[in-house]
Amino acid sequence: MVVGILRLDVHVPGAQSLKDKRSALKSVKDQLRGRFNVAVAEVDPTEKWQRATLGVSTVGEDRAQVQGLLRHVTDWMRVAHLVELIQVEEEYL
Repeated sequence: MVVGILRLDVHVPGAQSLKDKRSALKSVKDQLRGRFNVAVAEVDPTEKWQRATLGVSTVGEDRAQVQGLLRHVTDWMRVAHLVELIQVEEEYL
């Protein structure tokens, strides 16, 4: 069994308030859960309106499977344009 973890630092360009940021992040999290069947949460919450860090995790039978899924998540985040990716970190346990 392999656990894969992504740490996604994002910029929410349209957010003018914390409410705007939360709304945008809720949409991103809901779509990630629905499309990829992964666990998603905002980690390291900040009071900055346009910055956030999302944690994404999944479990699979082997590293290649987990790595492939997390790469699809990262690719989708880049092309969906719901938020702007600043930094991506991967970890496998």
